Amino acid sequence: MSSAANAQSDSPEYAHIDNKASNHNQESANGMKNINYNAAANSSASTTANSIDSHFSNITFEELRQLNDKFIKERNWGQFRSPRNVLLAMVGEVGELAEIFQWKGEVSEGLPELSPEEREHVGQEVSDILIYLTDFASRCKIDLPAAAMKKMEANARKYPADKVYGKANKYTDYQ
Repeated sequence: MSSAANAQSDSPEYAHIDNKASNHNQESANGMKNINYNAAANSSASTTANSIDSHFSNITFEELRQLNDKFIKERNWGQFRSPRNVLLAMVGEVGELAEIFQWKGEVSEGLPELSPEEREHVGQEVSDILIYLTDFASRCKIDLPAAAMKKMEANARKYPADKVYGKANKYTDYQ
């Protein structure tokens, strides 16, 4: 398990994160925001779709990064957190996530085939991966939300909807 995932949410320094997460459903009822794939050049590209169907709270990558940095500093773990070490830790967490699905066969969206305990475990492992990914990007000086938006823009060019709709071929098949 990783850093901020272990943080006690009843601690005052983490309360604002819990409050944002718990207020998500009220805030998301405001309707869908447009996602601009060209916003990658803007460092505030962390704006996400906020709809009734959204599964995410309004916690930002920057808030997660800051919370994780504080967690690491409080434990003097920065000395162990080279990009290589963080990457290897993240790969280990991906393995732990994969282990939950091992031998399950296909699993449907929403994970109805998994027990409540297994779904909770999935959430814990995905959180570990996200925390390590955020830490890795920070240590590599990569603006993760902007890089993701830039990648989505590139994917939109490689996979034009009018050519790939309903198809799962590699992008080279559409050139």
